[in-house]
Amino acid sequence: MKLLTYNFLTSSAIKGVKVGYPLKLHVLKKREVQIDFNAEFLIRMIPRLEWRTVLEGAKSIGCLNELPPEVTKSHSADINFLEKLHHILLEIDVTDGHLECPETGRKFSILNGIPNMLLNEDEV
Repeated sequence: MKLLTYNFLTSSAIKGVKVGYPLKLHVLKKREVQIDFNAEFLIRMIPRLEWRTVLEGAKSIGCLNELPPEVTKSHSADINFLEKLHHILLEIDVTDGHLECPETGRKFSILNGIPNMLLNEDEV
């Protein structure tokens, strides 16, 4: 699971959960994969990202010190920042671990890079 995906996942579909975001990321295993750098894509994605969640994800994978505490419009012109963001969001793949709902503690497994967000009948 890429951290770009993690930034958009929520457990709000669980009965009784009001927000369900951000999920807590617990990484057991990760791998790095090479992805072609696309600055335009990243520039378009920055306004859609919840930066606090990006930072939490970066912390979970051990890359928090590579990102600034806040992102500004000027970061879109900073190639060094864009390359670091590209690496964190797209080149680090969480292969095993779990996501945890911040409200209920419900855990969603990540196996072979795929988060299982399916709910049980009693959770819907």
